[in-house]
Amino acid sequence: MPRMSKKTSYSYIGVVEGESEDAQRLRFQIELEFVQCLANPNYLLFLAQRGYFKEQTFINYLKYLQYWKDPEYAKYLKYPMCLYFLDLLQHENFRKEIVNGQCCKFIDDQTVLHWQHYTRKRMKLLETGANQQGSQTPVSQSTAVTGAPTPAPLPTNLINGHGQIQKV
Repeated sequence: MPRMSKKTSYSYIGVVEGESEDAQRLRFQIELEFVQCLANPNYLLFLAQRGYFKEQTFINYLKYLQYWKDPEYAKYLKYPMCLYFLDLLQHENFRKEIVNGQCCKFIDDQTVLHWQHYTRKRMKLLETGANQQGSQTPVSQSTAVTGAPTPAPLPTNLINGHGQIQKV
């Protein structure tokens, strides 16, 4: 939890100078969970309809959370799409538009379409790589010809987006 060692100029309720390591760990977990919730357009609609995006303290908190974009912290995110929405929430126009249920529905639909396209495209790339792997020359021959070993073979078992092992 690298956030514990850094000091920040932003403040919000619950952050106390010199907080204990347990309190810092808890804050890290809470902020991690909240940032990941931003990947859900329906949660953004919920926040917008309750007026959170009109409060300056909440907007300052969203600015503070930008540190999650650093690779040091982003590696803990399970839903990296939340960083895109965190960026969008920095803009007043987006905060005003997300109150509209149809805008939220459109964003949700586009997100699902993106995931579907990404999954199909990734599977095609993996299949192409597996097919090319079968047509490569043996390592001993290619090393003798070029002096460099062939790249490592692609794995045949991959973990899909749901943490399940999937055979290619």
